[in-house]
Amino acid sequence: MAKLALYVVLFFIYSFLGWVMEVGFAFYKKHKFVNRGFLIGPYCPIYGWGCILIIILLSRYLKEPITLFVMATLICSILEYVTSYYMEKRYNARWWDYSNKKFNLNGRICLEMLGAFGALGLFIMYVVNPFLVNLLNKLPVLVLEILAVIIVIVYVGDSIISSFIIRKFKNEIEVAEEDKTEEITNKVRKELIKKGGLYKRLMNAFPQIKTYKERLNDMKDRLAKKISQQDKK
Repeated sequence: MAKLALYVVLFFIYSFLGWVMEVGFAFYKKHKFVNRGFLIGPYCPIYGWGCILIIILLSRYLKEPITLFVMATLICSILEYVTSYYMEKRYNARWWDYSNKKFNLNGRICLEMLGAFGALGLFIMYVVNPFLVNLLNKLPVLVLEILAVIIVIVYVGDSIISSFIIRKFKNEIEVAEEDKTEEITNKVRKELIKKGGLYKRLMNAFPQIKTYKERLNDMKDRLAKKISQQDKK
């Protein structure tokens, strides 16, 4: 139980650090605070799951940094791809899209991010995780277990509430698409931003969210551009 509690607390810490990193990156690009993530709380679970998987599966490769780098890259890439696929199938929307980047796979992952995944894996295994584990091991086991229980309750509750709101968000987008006009879709998005709360956060945190129709239009535009370039040659 103590080990399980340790993993739960580590999951939360890494999810929070992932959120901080996402917010920092968004601030660097847009020069303003953007509350990243689709849950209410300040955490991005995909980072938590990715780090826990790396810790559990790759501890045996600590003496093999190259192997660790490659395996961390593979694990994070698979996790990002599967998460993107799941989110798209469940909510009928693309939450992030790398289609405009070179060497991407279905717009879900791209070569540009692979090196970052591997480097992050090394940093976690050699620097961050030893520090955090040493720090958490100084806590009484009972305190660690209580923290883990609180985290599970908060996370599950947040997931349920956020999922309910996002499903309403999905339904409004789908209603707009039934009319087959981009103008209505844009109008719905503006109304969602006015609503505030998680609706506004979703649109600000994921301005690149793309529905199936938008993705199809993007593909048509890119194809038309390539044909135009070939004609000029």
